[in-house]
Amino acid sequence: TLAAARQQLLDLRGQIHELCSSVVVARGGTRLWNHNERERLTMRPFTESFLDAYLARAGEGITASVGAYHLEGVGAHLFSRIDGDYFTILGLPLLPLLSFLSGHGIGLETSPEKSP
Repeated sequence: TLAAARQQLLDLRGQIHELCSSVVVARGGTRLWNHNERERLTMRPFTESFLDAYLARAGEGITASVGAYHLEGVGAHLFSRIDGDYFTILGLPLLPLLSFLSGHGIGLETSPEKSP
């Protein structure tokens, strides 16, 4: 609920928290590769009126986010510092995954739409 999101953000206000994200590549039930990341986010201190304005702008959709924010949108205003990879914070350590795939012949260079 928006009330629960509001309380969570009040609890995180002015604090550092971590987001953990993992990716696994498997074939036929066998794990071929995995990668784990842990990123640190510092939420800035903010007033309750700022928080209420943020929640009004973010809307009900924010309740679908585990952190009650979308970093790629208006939620960026909540933070004073972010230490880590943007894609990992969004939920997938994309760059390590792309590196693994490329090292195994899967990537743009194998695409039929390859440009000259």
